[in-house]
Amino acid sequence: MTDLDVTQTATPAPGPGGSVVISVDAMGGDRGPAAVVAGMAESADKNPDIRFIVHGDEAQLRRLVARRKSLAGRCDIRHAEGVVTMDDKPSQIVRKGDGTSMWSAIESVKTGEAGAAVSCGNTGALMALSMLRLRKLPGVNRPAIACLWPSVNPQGFNIMLDVGADIRADAHDLLQYALMGASYARNGLGLSEPRVGLLNVGTEEHKGRAELKQAQDMIVAAAETGKFRYVGFVEGGDLPSARVDVIVTDGFTGNIALKTGEGTAKLVGTLLKDAFANSIMSKFAAVLAMTSLKRLQKRIDPRRVNGGIFLGLNGTVVKSHGSADAMGVSAAIKLAFTLAQSGFQDRLAARVAQAAVTAAPGTEAASQ
Repeated sequence: MTDLDVTQTATPAPGPGGSVVISVDAMGGDRGPAAVVAGMAESADKNPDIRFIVHGDEAQLRRLVARRKSLAGRCDIRHAEGVVTMDDKPSQIVRKGDGTSMWSAIESVKTGEAGAAVSCGNTGALMALSMLRLRKLPGVNRPAIACLWPSVNPQGFNIMLDVGADIRADAHDLLQYALMGASYARNGLGLSEPRVGLLNVGTEEHKGRAELKQAQDMIVAAAETGKFRYVGFVEGGDLPSARVDVIVTDGFTGNIALKTGEGTAKLVGTLLKDAFANSIMSKFAAVLAMTSLKRLQKRIDPRRVNGGIFLGLNGTVVKSHGSADAMGVSAAIKLAFTLAQSGFQDRLAARVAQAAVTAAPGTEAASQ
């Protein structure tokens, strides 16, 4: 890796509690570094315990950071010449990604300077570089991307994984997803005993592919030591429901569900806007319902739940949506901060290690 210029000295990532350093790839998003720095500033305004290592074009980042008072003295700018574009193939980035802002952001997590990395860049490239530099946790076959899904549960969200790290998943992979998702729910949503469901084409026992039925048996056997409750097969309609907290599926199905949900939320917003603009009376009704409409808009706004976390690696990486604005970037940074501050990575590693011994009768595992 090339040497990088430093403008200020960032505090190394600590354990649970206290100041936390987040490594940010400022160059990969569709909206450019201005949106990323604006999101950092929004996070800094709300959280006095956050610090940043920001990676990208130094001259450009200096100007952007200087305009934000909340970032004064809280940013370490690392110059990186290269940028990973949305069109770059992961295989190419693995070979020539050294020197890019994405590589540099991940490297800060690997060296322990930062507690987590955040990037709006190319998902495939980010996963490929993360696996190359951070490596998989021992025992993990396929890492997963977990996302937050708006729901009617008291916590306001459900967790779904995998949503696109790998289109395949065998029974053991699905078991690991269940264990990692439950650990995420405990540390990210504060749930002491998360409810886990396996996404299927129906809730009946006889439905689904063979690997789903095998995975169900393995998840049932792991539930007690994994400190979660298995609720059985769930369907697409259960994704936003109060029946489950963690939805387990393969990356192909999960990614389609995620994109469908985002598109549906945008459609609902557009249809409501058109309906209330249809006539004078409907416009008047919109004024009367403004408070309720704003509440609905907030609940279904994809920017509030922006940020998919890569699970199964030796480090925490959060993938922000490529088109995220300042609010979306701030949400991704908040997620990264919460997990880094909680010591989530160490707990996740312990939970994954447990997967190898779940079949052993009488094994006791500490709650993670």
